[in-house]
Amino acid sequence: MAAAVLCRRTAVLCRSLKGTSSSKAVLSASSQCGFLLQTASYNPKPLKLNLRDVYIPDKDSEKTPEWQKTARFDKKLFGRYGSASGIQPASLWPSHEQLDKMITEEKEWNPPLEELLKDVAAKEKEETEKRLAKEKFIAQHMAKMPKMIADWRREKRETKQKLKEEKARRTKLLAEARERFGYAVDPRSPKFLEMVAEIEKEEKKKKKLMKRRMREEQVVAPATPPAASS
Repeated sequence: MAAAVLCRRTAVLCRSLKGTSSSKAVLSASSQCGFLLQTASYNPKPLKLNLRDVYIPDKDSEKTPEWQKTARFDKKLFGRYGSASGIQPASLWPSHEQLDKMITEEKEWNPPLEELLKDVAAKEKEETEKRLAKEKFIAQHMAKMPKMIADWRREKRETKQKLKEEKARRTKLLAEARERFGYAVDPRSPKFLEMVAEIEKEEKKKKKLMKRRMREEQVVAPATPPAASS
């Protein structure tokens, strides 16, 4: 019995909930249709535009934009409406200064064909002169190359010979220092340096004496009379 009552109450509650949801759906659908009908019935007022008459801005008015007071806008008006714009064609023609500027720019950015050909010829001539000068420079140095190689080899041989002589002289000096002092001397020691200075001094004296004798022999040789021929 209690179960049957519970089932009936549940069924009533479900029917009441379904009725509530369906009423909400009907209300939302009706509101959307009303909005669409209101939108479709909207009829805005037409703009008051005068598309038949020519629009000529008042340049003396403060309400007129500055860009409508320029010569560029006058050119547009004359190009669109012609003489109906009330603009004199002579006022649209550039001044002498503007013409000179336009001519200068035209010559700078669009030079005539003759000038372009002259520029091309001048560049080709300059490049040819540079190439010939470079080739001449290379030819001159290539001609000097054998002599430069020979000089380099000679300098290399001389340097090698000097190092060899210096090494032999150093060995001789060390041997002489050992013979003089009775023991091996450090070549950086003051004793060894003093000994080298004395030896160099003696060698300079010998060279001077040798040069003096040679000069004396050269002076005496021409003074002796030649032997008489029989």
